Amino acid sequence: MNFHYKVFAFLLFVNGLTFGQSKQEVAPPENIKSIVFRSSSEGDQFPIITLGESVFLSFDDLYADEKDYYYTIEHCNFDWTPSKLLKSQYLKGIDGQRITNYDNSLATIQPYTNYQLRLPNKQTQLRITGNYILNVTDNAGDIVFSKRFVVYKNAVNVGVTVKRSRDLNAIDKMQRIQFVISTADFDLINPQQEVKTSIIQNGNFNHVINGIKPQFISGNQLLYKYDKETSFEGGNEYFWFDTKEIRVSNNSIARVNLTNRYNHYLFTNEIRSDKPYTYNPDINGDFYIRTVDGANQNDHREADYSFVRFSLPYNNTIGLDKIYVYGKFNNYRFTDENLLKFNPETKTLNAAILLKQGFYNYKFVKVSDDGKVDYNFVSGSHWQTENNYTVLVYYREFGNVYDSVIGVGSTSSINISN
Repeated sequence: MNFHYKVFAFLLFVNGLTFGQSKQEVAPPENIKSIVFRSSSEGDQFPIITLGESVFLSFDDLYADEKDYYYTIEHCNFDWTPSKLLKSQYLKGIDGQRITNYDNSLATIQPYTNYQLRLPNKQTQLRITGNYILNVTDNAGDIVFSKRFVVYKNAVNVGVTVKRSRDLNAIDKMQRIQFVISTADFDLINPQQEVKTSIIQNGNFNHVINGIKPQFISGNQLLYKYDKETSFEGGNEYFWFDTKEIRVSNNSIARVNLTNRYNHYLFTNEIRSDKPYTYNPDINGDFYIRTVDGANQNDHREADYSFVRFSLPYNNTIGLDKIYVYGKFNNYRFTDENLLKFNPETKTLNAAILLKQGFYNYKFVKVSDDGKVDYNFVSGSHWQTENNYTVLVYYREFGNVYDSVIGVGSTSSINISN
């Protein structure tokens, strides 16, 4: 094998690594807490914006040493593999800038530095639609954590409905998503191949159905009328607690005490897998930072931290499987911090998680020894459960080397029909 062939083969290998692997969000280290990344749209669990709209990032560093953090932006394809675009093709201006908007906490027991970033800004604007990843990096250029967001244009209309499952074996727990893409004056070439979709339940990337092709094409409409292929488990409404008044117990908090930190002891939750469905409004796993204790009504600087103590009764059906506290507050991940531990004295499973004051949704999820995740083992699953569904429509236009986002549709299952 000659030298030039070896170089060519190596470049192919590198390109395969660079462009063939889906980009996952990087989890933060333990000193980075309370990551909030939103658009201005109420209820969005991750930003979905049009070009020119803003996204807002806020996070705390518990080391409170005013460390320098920077941000970079990556453009991705439909499947979250890095696109082949140069930065100049998707960015106007430059990234790699230092986050200059930060303040230390004010009158809190737990010190922290709060950082805030808004995009676009004077240094960085976005040129095109698509999937993006925002990386927060340190002085060495290493990624501290990352977050996904989506930029789209309203080129097509997306109508979404939620229906009850037709499968008799799953009729009591499944919800099926049907949608119609109306192209109007937007010409789609070869939509069976070039149009791709993602269906996301409650903004949670653990619950996504990708790549469903149109079942029918009628005039200027793409019809997705599947039964099983676009079905999700309904799950159950989330548990909740509110620590905006840090010294006060309430409907979900049994008691509060102060040692070196505030401690909020939640009432022991029940296993609901065999319980009938009960409607209880929630925010679908999300959380909001807020406090009424601060003098200046600045939630980002004045909200304090407390150890929130969760508990769940243990029974033999759980066995040696692991149970985790699960919610947007930890980006729906399974970590040692949110793993419940067995207490032989109380016969309960317990976890203590350091969280900033606010309103939180959470549930319990089982992970078996072989790594299989059962999201509804503890909570049960019901067709009546209120969930939000978002459909993203991607299209690779002729001559382009990236996937643009040409439409977004969303709906709630609150009006689910048969």
